[in-house]
Amino acid sequence: MVVAGVDAGSAATKAAIVKDGKILAYAIVPTGANGKNASVNALEKALALAKLTREDLKNIMSTGYGRRNVAFADNAITEITAHAKGAKSLFPQAKTIIDIGGQDSKVIGLDEEGRINNFVMNDKCAAGTGRFLEVMARTLEVTLQDLGKLSVSAQKTAKISSMCTVFAESEVVSLIAQGESREAIIAGLHEAISKRIASMVKQVGLRREVVFTGGVAKNIGMKAGLERVFGLKINIPTEPQIIGALGAALIAEESIS
Repeated sequence: MVVAGVDAGSAATKAAIVKDGKILAYAIVPTGANGKNASVNALEKALALAKLTREDLKNIMSTGYGRRNVAFADNAITEITAHAKGAKSLFPQAKTIIDIGGQDSKVIGLDEEGRINNFVMNDKCAAGTGRFLEVMARTLEVTLQDLGKLSVSAQKTAKISSMCTVFAESEVVSLIAQGESREAIIAGLHEAISKRIASMVKQVGLRREVVFTGGVAKNIGMKAGLERVFGLKINIPTEPQIIGALGAALIAEESIS
């Protein structure tokens, strides 16, 4: 029995092909201006990698920001439910899930049975998200991929007081003019984001184990920043960007088993 999950995010669309609870293949594509095309492309790429066709799928579940636009899906679920399921499948002891995507961030709390008992979501402002970091990387004239390694090599941390993208960009420009190193500025940005996430976690209640998902989880500077703020080790999946798609696929599988 083969199923699929499609996570239609604001910045990237992900698809995961699952059989018997195991990932056969996955794909990540930019959402761009046409979310419907992105969901088709992501699924077709994942199917090609799994050497399967659409006809082999018994159920398709969509999730994410654009889940209602995935016309070929059999059903849709919220991204909170999908991320909780996906993270729990990889880290059975997970109690706190932090997800930072392209344009939103969320924190999910799970009980002892793995059920969602609380969550908080910031989807009204891009502060601290992947889009925020893209703007800062462009201002600092570094690649998004280099932010993490530059951050962890910093000898000091610059203070960033605003998390509004426009104001934070102005702060970064001022710090550059003052001769502050890029490494210190990036470390300051990661610290500021980590503190913002910590305030969200406080609303849910921090409980071990903590799992960090979403595209921003690929940034080692963000992982280090969160671990400093919380004083504990944070788990990151091998591919943190597909957890919503994985969770959707697993729920699709359960719904027909």
